Amino acid sequence: MRTDDTSHPTSRNGAHRQKQCRVALSSRRSYRWVSVLLCGCIVVLFVLTLMYLPPLREDSPTHAVVRNEPPGVTLLIWWRPYGSREPLPDCAARYGIQGCTLTEERLAYDRADAVIVHHAELMRNWSALPRAPRPPRQKWIWMNFESPSHSGWLAGLAGLFNLTMSYRRGSDIFMPYGYLQPRGGDAPQVRARRGLVAWVVSNWNEQHERVQYFKRLRKYIQVDVFGRAGQDLISDSVTRTISRYKFYLAFENSMHTDYITEKLWKNALVSGAVPVVLGPSRENYELFLPADAFVHVKDFRSPLGLAVYLKHLDRHPALYQRYLTWRRRYSVHVTSFWAEHYCMACRGVQASRHQNKVVTDLAVWFES
Repeated sequence: MRTDDTSHPTSRNGAHRQKQCRVALSSRRSYRWVSVLLCGCIVVLFVLTLMYLPPLREDSPTHAVVRNEPPGVTLLIWWRPYGSREPLPDCAARYGIQGCTLTEERLAYDRADAVIVHHAELMRNWSALPRAPRPPRQKWIWMNFESPSHSGWLAGLAGLFNLTMSYRRGSDIFMPYGYLQPRGGDAPQVRARRGLVAWVVSNWNEQHERVQYFKRLRKYIQVDVFGRAGQDLISDSVTRTISRYKFYLAFENSMHTDYITEKLWKNALVSGAVPVVLGPSRENYELFLPADAFVHVKDFRSPLGLAVYLKHLDRHPALYQRYLTWRRRYSVHVTSFWAEHYCMACRGVQASRHQNKVVTDLAVWFES
């Protein structure tokens, strides 16, 4: 019997399996090279695609998103408030607000993103409002910084405006007459003051509560009055005049929510005097000022009680100084009429570009 291994069944099967393995290994190596070649082609095509893409333009949407630039806005000032003629401000240079174009050329109406209308002129020139159809997405802004007592025609404005701008909290564009901001440097030194109480008044009206209160107060304490109803201002300057006094009567001409005007911010606080306020409630004032930054007339039962308290503070400097401690932490910003208002209106239009609303309850809201 022959014993040749190559003729044995087991040997033949093993050789066959080895041949199959060599074929499979060769196939896997072929697939691997095909895969490498295919990936290489994809990479080359991707690189070539990037090389021939058009350059990114400055005005492309992607470029704007990357730079986070605000949208350009053209704001048409329909009337200059009270006939003011100061040059229109550069909002970028003055307030850092980019993309604002201010104009009073009414030919720009069709391309204006917003039209700002001052209420005092509106009351006298209702028929002079734009009569042409309002361009799509154009916003009308109602601007008013008088109190409801001196703002007529409010009920007739329902559904006319898209945004409100006023001293009232809750305005679409909130612009108080002033505000406190964190102090960057040392607090200014308060000079010694010889005068006790001062009041500057230009609109003397016997029917105003402030005039009636003053007449009762002056029976118990000396109040130096300046303006049309009193002495001339020192060097024709309100600030220089009041800076000689410890207290200033920051009396508003009417009593309404948030109606806290330059009588407080500029006349009293910028001058360094402690304001004695007559206006909205103490709680309302405390939304804008520390509780120990002012004296409220309603904290006393009568003008006599107020007079006694002011004299007490005058005799006790340490107690008086407590009304000035807030100056170590804060400085006063007085809103600039009207440049700041125009630029803030422009920023408000930018912020509300995706908002579409109509103010239907202007009178109810503003008179509340």
